[in-house]
Amino acid sequence: MIIGNGVLITNDADNNFYDCGAVLVKDNVIEDIGTFEDIKAKYPNEEIVDVEGKIIMPGMICAHSHIYSAYGRGMSTSQPITDFYTVLENQWWRLDKLLTTEDVKLNALTTYIESIRNGVTTLIDHHAGPNSVEGSLFTIREAALETGMRTSLCYEVTDRDGIEIAEKGIKENVDFIKACQEDDKGDMIKALFGIHASFTVSDDTLYKSREAMEGVYDGYHVHVAEGIEDQYECLEKHGKRVVNRLHDFDMLGPNTLAVHCAHVSQAEMDILKHTNTKVVTNPESNMNNAIGAPPTIKMMEEGIVVGLGTDAYTNDMFESLKVANILQSHNVCKPSVGFMPAIEAQFKNNPIILAQYYNKPVGKLEKGAYADLITLDYFPHTPINANNWYGHSVFGFTGRLVIDNMINGKFVMKNREIQNVDVDAIHAKSAERAAEVWKFM
Repeated sequence: MIIGNGVLITNDADNNFYDCGAVLVKDNVIEDIGTFEDIKAKYPNEEIVDVEGKIIMPGMICAHSHIYSAYGRGMSTSQPITDFYTVLENQWWRLDKLLTTEDVKLNALTTYIESIRNGVTTLIDHHAGPNSVEGSLFTIREAALETGMRTSLCYEVTDRDGIEIAEKGIKENVDFIKACQEDDKGDMIKALFGIHASFTVSDDTLYKSREAMEGVYDGYHVHVAEGIEDQYECLEKHGKRVVNRLHDFDMLGPNTLAVHCAHVSQAEMDILKHTNTKVVTNPESNMNNAIGAPPTIKMMEEGIVVGLGTDAYTNDMFESLKVANILQSHNVCKPSVGFMPAIEAQFKNNPIILAQYYNKPVGKLEKGAYADLITLDYFPHTPINANNWYGHSVFGFTGRLVIDNMINGKFVMKNREIQNVDVDAIHAKSAERAAEVWKFM
């Protein structure tokens, strides 16, 4: 299949750009790339999908989200929310306790559907739900396979719901990691070991988690110093900072995602760099929870790979990209400094993060990469070229402009129509269940 006759952004190492380009997709991989005329001439018998001048670009990557929070949109709470801890305790930790296995499936379906509509082709999730732990990751996997989303999943281990639930979380993580190692559904479904945060796990639980992972895997997905409370509690109870504590448990490394890192010190950055641990920043969530701006620019200057997620604040990575830019510029009071770190997080570092887990490149259009791409109905009133498409991506592109979404060589959305699931039925059922859940909030 040839997808072409559009402005082609490759995001490859050479920043190849075509005013009228095309990609040749064979099975689930990009086999060739070039001008539309050249590709048509080389492969005269291929089916042609003519995008009629639209943007063709790699699919967007969300490096951190929370599927379980899907019912939160429009939800009110009866308990006060005055700081970061009460946001967790009175909103999210109340919600996750109410989720059934049916809710987990619906949350995953609605999150994946909206992500696809906004041009996301890969999503890394961090799940929670203490009363529906067992089989929850396998349930989310079902939704990913139904919608066609490339995804990585984990369950957040925590002591906040008791030791029995924590042990169930450990088992769910390890069982799912082993299942993915045995069959990752054609490199579509991956797994990490989830831990909520240092301040909600005891040393005993970390020991159990580390023991369960011996000989299994070395990749963790954990919130790190998101709120200053995480550091205060770690210092008070353990006499060390959060990154040091995780390092002592041998949980840092190339396959681990340290999420947020809003309150890490220089010494902690040195450890993250030394261990090649990946960091994921989530600017809209940080601003919404008023926890402060993470030192993203400093971390990047130190050589730490910092990717971009949403923390489920939105499912539109173009929106997250915009806010990543302005948050850092605003934080340091320099209008020019936020732009390139935001671009680097999404278009360079997110593909680097995924390269740790997937067998072929994701997040770029080049020969041998997975055929994960999107088209945008974007016809700018200013020139777009290899030197300025970054600027268009921040100040012009939005999720609502996405027309087509191809994941693993298959269209999961065509002409804004989701292809594989009944969206209306799913949304109706989700609205019905959310209304029931809200009664207990």
